[in-house]
Amino acid sequence: MGRGVTGRSVTGRGALSVGAVTVLALVAGCKAVAVDTDGGRPVEEGPRGGTAGGTADGDGKPSASAAPAAPGAAPVPRTLMREGERGGQVRELQARLRQIAWFFEYPSGTYGASTVSAVEGFQAKRGLPRTGRTDTVTWQRLLAMTREPTRYELYAGGGMPPAAPDKRCLTGRVLCLAKSSRTLTWMVDGKAVSTMDVRFGSQYTPTREGTFRVYWKSRHHVSTLYDTPMPYAMFFSGGQAVHYSADFAARGYAGGSHGCVNVRDEKKIASLFAQVRKGDRVVIYK
Repeated sequence: MGRGVTGRSVTGRGALSVGAVTVLALVAGCKAVAVDTDGGRPVEEGPRGGTAGGTADGDGKPSASAAPAAPGAAPVPRTLMREGERGGQVRELQARLRQIAWFFEYPSGTYGASTVSAVEGFQAKRGLPRTGRTDTVTWQRLLAMTREPTRYELYAGGGMPPAAPDKRCLTGRVLCLAKSSRTLTWMVDGKAVSTMDVRFGSQYTPTREGTFRVYWKSRHHVSTLYDTPMPYAMFFSGGQAVHYSADFAARGYAGGSHGCVNVRDEKKIASLFAQVRKGDRVVIYK
């Protein structure tokens, strides 16, 4: 048995400097393991004395012809979404990117140029390949940084599918207004004639719920209380009416009404105004 290795170089046959000392531990029934004294990590020896993962040349470096080890390699990311695609997952992607200020438009469900740009920025910021496509790695990083979007975040710009009509909407002529989907559906004898986005009253000036009737129509109405235009107004409960709102058209859901039901599509509200009669029912529900 030789002497232990000290801080000085060991002379004699087969002498090794401290920086390259390799201790071979031979255990019965086990493979030989080379312990790298610089890194302190054991390296499994290959079948011919080289380290696992390739042969070594005379300097102890992997030869250029040696192929890298494949078993531990990460799988190639799989593309989940790309430009031109549409659907609910694209809408969720956009809503999540909005949460962390990478996407500044309303979610549309269409993977267009603005979505590609947002994904590229997100990828570049995190050292991922800047492809503009949403692959499995990009998606997992985004999921880890965001929360599940609410229904209102997914449809921040409107276009939410209308809620199932209340049973009171299934007979006669009814303006059917669902707060959960922020929609107005004009129904005649249980059939939907048209649907449009609406904005209800704010927290402190809520739109009343229940069953009402249109008692007055005013094409060019101006509010006497707030001195603001209320074109195509159809009053159903006191001062509350369904009407066109330029503010809703400009700001979307960033604002709220004083209790009225705002419509932002002027063509749709104009058509609806022409069809609705005094006495038609108005049903407002959650």
